[in-house]
Order: sequence, then structure tokens, then C-alpha cells
Amino acid sequence: MLDLINHVVRISARRDRTEINAAMVDALMDLFAPQKLTIYRCYAGKRKTVIFPCAGYGPQGKFLRNAYLPEQRLCKPLDRDPLLKRSQKELSAVIECHEDGSHRIAFPVLRRDETIYFIDLELSDEFSPDKRIALTGLIEYFGNHITLLDYGETDTLTGLLSRKTFDKHLFELLGQASTDDTASQNPQFARRTLSPNGNHWLAVCDVDHFKQINDNFGHLIGDEVLIMLSQVMRHSFRFDDQLFRFGGEEFVALLQPTSRERALATLERFRSDVEATTFSRVGHVTVSIGFSQLLSNDTPTDVIDRADEALYYAKRSGRNRVENYEQLIADQKLTAREIAKGEVELF
Repeated sequence: MLDLINHVVRISARRDRTEINAAMVDALMDLFAPQKLTIYRCYAGKRKTVIFPCAGYGPQGKFLRNAYLPEQRLCKPLDRDPLLKRSQKELSAVIECHEDGSHRIAFPVLRRDETIYFIDLELSDEFSPDKRIALTGLIEYFGNHITLLDYGETDTLTGLLSRKTFDKHLFELLGQASTDDTASQNPQFARRTLSPNGNHWLAVCDVDHFKQINDNFGHLIGDEVLIMLSQVMRHSFRFDDQLFRFGGEEFVALLQPTSRERALATLERFRSDVEATTFSRVGHVTVSIGFSQLLSNDTPTDVIDRADEALYYAKRSGRNRVENYEQLIADQKLTAREIAKGEVELF
């Protein structure tokens, strides 16, 4: 009992998904000695659900991966694992017995009847009732702690990530952008397989004429538009793109590595999906979008300023369009200016 309490205290002290996963693996290994253990993060998409093994224990020992940046090469559709699929369908723990006497048990971690994690264990022996109760309680606690963390990280209106978590996530991606630069020079250091010219991108999205919506229909209807827009946003982007409500009617998307052409296609799809959506009472709404490539030496202000410049150009050019900062510079539609320290800054 004291060991269980000690592990709960260690888990409760963590305020980061990756660190919480690490503490949970330590607790499960110490208390229940599984032959194999995997913590999967679950991403429910429009057409399929994808799972990412972000922590666990296997033949090569313990492993821990960034829980905020799923690696596509390690992700797989949930449908490929019948036991996890059954656990999701039944919203409960399920068990699979093996001929050697061992068994595999999968627990869904739920938030409002939606599976957000799986805890997948392979055990050599049957548990005593006390151990089963302890295991179930520990996993329920893990789920509650993750839910509280989500509450602190997400925007209460839209459910997207909030502005206050943006800097942390962006610094994670800037670190990955640096890795991408290194990988292009030294392919053996690449964390994941990138598409040709694959880079991270930041897009700033703004609802066109949103003040008129609030003025004409009221703030409650304005909030309803933002909620519906966030739903369209989730369906339009990939599961591993990170989506934020930045403030008011402004949203930010951090895109995982891809080419500029594919980034543009993704953002055009979102713009088109918004335009095609009928928003109750309001009718049709449009968005303007500006985006820019993340560079390894960027600060959050640097890349946001570049994306904002592209956004302002889109607004000035008629709204309901997507503009890329780097392309605008290449086309000489935006110009460069010198800053005091003698370097050239593009704007």
C-alpha cells in the first residue's frame, strides 16, 4: 500500500504528459512487473482512430517518447489491434488469455466516453483481487490526472489548446525543426522520415468580419461560430498537427513536417471547409490564413510575426484566402527591411 501511495504522489507531482507517462511506467513496472507494457495516446480522426506508443517497456527495455509530438512512423490505426478496438468499443478493460498461461489486458482511459489513452499490459500470472483493485485504481487515477492536465491546457470554449500552452508546444517544435535541419545534413540523425523539403509550418487563421457577427447576432452566437469553427478545424487537419485558439477569433495551427505545397493544400482544405459550412443563424463564414516555415533559430515572436504579415496581406487582398510568407517574399509582394543590429529582417 505504501508503495502504491508513493507512486501516486510521484505521478501527481508531474505537470507534463511525457513526465506523467514516465512516472506511470515506473509505477506499473514496480507494482505489477508486467512482461510488456505500452501506454498509447489515442487520436480520434474523422475517418479512423490512430494510436501512438508514447511510453512503455518491451524487449529492448523501457522507452519514453514525446507525448505531444507523435511520430508518424510509429503510429498505427486502432483497427489493426483487435483487443484495443474491443476495449474502445466496450469502453472497459478487456482481457486476452494466451496458451502459456500469460494474459494481455487493455484498459481504456476515458474522457467523456471518448478514449484518449490505452494502458496495455502483458502479465505472466493471474492477479489477486487486491492487485486487480490496485491496478484499476491506479489507471483511473492516471486518467483523472490527465483530464485535469487537459483542463489546464485547453481553451474552455473550443476545446483546442490554449494560448498559455502555445510557447511550450512551439519550443518543442522549434527543437524538432533544429533536428530536421541536422537530419538534412546527417540523415542518420533523423527522428522520422520526412517528405521531400519537409518542414514544420505555423499558420495564423482569423475569422473574417467577426466583429460584425458579434454586433449583428450577439456574443453568444459569436461563441457558437467559434465552437463550430474549432470542430471544422479538427476535421480538416492531420491528427498530429497542433491546434490552438490564440485569442478572440484568431486560431493557430502548428503543422508537422511536410512540403510547402502540401501545407498550402491542407490550409486551403480548411479554408474551403469553413466556407462550405453553414453556421446556424449566421449562415456562411470565411477565414483568412497566413503561414510561414519554422526555422531552427526562431523565437515564437519571429515566426508569428512572419505568419501575421502573410495574414495581413491576405486580409488586404480580399480575405477568404491563404498566403505563404516565403512565397510573398519571393514574388516581391512583401519586401525586406534592415533592422538596427545590421541584419536583414523580412516582413
